[in-house]
Parts: sequence; C-alpha cells; structure tokens
Amino acid sequence: QVQLVESGGGLVQPGDSLRLSCVTSGFTFSTYSMAWYRQAPGKQRDLVARVISDGSTLYADSVKGRFTISRDNTKNTVYLQMNSLKPEDTAVYYCNAARFPHEHWGQGTQVTVSS
Repeated sequence: QVQLVESGGGLVQPGDSLRLSCVTSGFTFSTYSMAWYRQAPGKQRDLVARVISDGSTLYADSVKGRFTISRDNTKNTVYLQMNSLKPEDTAVYYCNAARFPHEHWGQGTQVTVSS
C-alpha cells in the first residue's frame, strides 16, 4: 500500500523558517520524481518544487532562493526547507510522487504565515 505522510507544518511569523518532511512507503522511492505542491484557499494546486531521481531540482519562481527541496533515498523521504516565509506562502502543502503512469499524493500539511 502506497503511503505519503507529510509533517512539519504549522503557524509561523513572516521571516521564519519551517522544514516539511514527507515519509513514503509502498513504492520504489528512488525511481520516482518527488515534488511539493501547495494550495491556498480558493486557488488551484500549484507546483512549489520538484526533485527528480537523479537529484536535479526545479522551483516555482515565487520560492526560488528561499525554499530548498531535497531527498534521502535511504529514508524514502523528501524534504522542503522553507526560509524567509511570507504570508503569501500560506497554504496546504502536499507531497507528490510521480513516475509515469503512476502518481501518488499525501494528505497535506497546513502552513500558515501570519504576524
């Protein structure tokens, strides 16, 4: 059974940092592209960052220079280090695993940035 379990969300102030984790099981993690998406209330779910199986990364323009995605294939875990958080980063953050034609999602973790 495939599982993706996110953790690390919370309520923080502007300028603070958070580290999200997504622990996975039930599939061959090292062969999958892993990503973080986010969805704010009333908005579509958007890609935040992706790390593919060879370690290459890409980021949404809005988070470049502030967020870092990484993966640990020994722990089947993907991380999102978020620095210099802004109120507009407030959203539910979802972990995603993809390898055509398969795609899996976590349940999401809430990140709220507010003073």
